[in-house]
Amino acid sequence: MAEGGSGRRAAGAASLALVRRGLDHVGRGAVMGMVVLRTLPHPRLYLAALLEQAFAMGIRSLPLVVVMAAIGGAVTSQQSGAQFSGGLPIWVVGSIAAASILTELGPVLTGMVLVGRIGASTAAELASMKVTEQIDALHALGRDPYMDLVTPRVLAGILVVPSLVILADAVGLASAWIVSLTAVRGMTTADFLYGVRTYFRPFALIYSVLKGAAFGVAITFLACLIGLEGEGGAE
Repeated sequence: MAEGGSGRRAAGAASLALVRRGLDHVGRGAVMGMVVLRTLPHPRLYLAALLEQAFAMGIRSLPLVVVMAAIGGAVTSQQSGAQFSGGLPIWVVGSIAAASILTELGPVLTGMVLVGRIGASTAAELASMKVTEQIDALHALGRDPYMDLVTPRVLAGILVVPSLVILADAVGLASAWIVSLTAVRGMTTADFLYGVRTYFRPFALIYSVLKGAAFGVAITFLACLIGLEGEGGAE
């Protein structure tokens, strides 16, 4: 029984430590968020860095975003055509493609690309700066690390990711249209466009853009938070 009691106490202590660590991360994130909001009224101090980060996130991510969106649109069109041809009107393929791409695939695939490319590189870059004491050097020079490193990245994510999502939506729909013409028997351009128009509502596009903005904030903010907490060495 003594061993059982000690085991329960150890498990409880581990759970409490996990909760404390989680609350510590939340507190650090809240503080960083307040600092970022405080720096927003001074755009001249971070505008150049914002443009640089927007170029790195947007232009350099275009090939991956386009490829992923094209694959997602092609697979959606081909699979929906194979599943529903013969039992439903053929224009339903266009409606399914539009619904899937605008509400889910466009934002999600774009977010996945940027998590792997931008999120990882941002966290690694800031962690390297923290470990090599470059962050401390900025403090010593009277510079605000959040103004120089965090605010431009978060704002770039808010501005760039929705634009990439719109591009991914367009590429996905174009890919779905091309594949449906070749893979779905009897499909015509008029049928596909009729299906897209049947589903499309302005809010679907707004919803897609809002998801992109949310992903942009989440990816850049969390990457900066994790990077600034880096410690140890390269690992």
